[in-house]
Amino acid sequence: MPKKTKQPKEVDLKDKIIKALQKVYDPELAVNVYDLGLIYDITITPQKKVHILMTLTTPFCPFADMFPIEIETAVREIPEITDTEVEITFDPPWDQEMMSDDAKLELGFTIEL
Repeated sequence: MPKKTKQPKEVDLKDKIIKALQKVYDPELAVNVYDLGLIYDITITPQKKVHILMTLTTPFCPFADMFPIEIETAVREIPEITDTEVEITFDPPWDQEMMSDDAKLELGFTIEL
């Protein structure tokens, strides 16, 4: 059975969503939520509804109420998107290994090559 591949338009839309997420910053760390590794999954329906599964650096994050609103607002600015939903999970728990290399460098971490 042939492997199902994503259509180019879906890939382009996901790239737009990622770029929008990279404009939402954690105010304590000054790194965007995508590069911090807080975004676990982005699902786009055929109707262009977006579901974002994310986590927080800690369950006691003081910005827990702010992030979903900022993320929804940023993603809804993409003209093709009809609706956005953000779901927060702590499974698996976030850890520093989830950050991109750029985020690690920005925060002063050593990255292994």
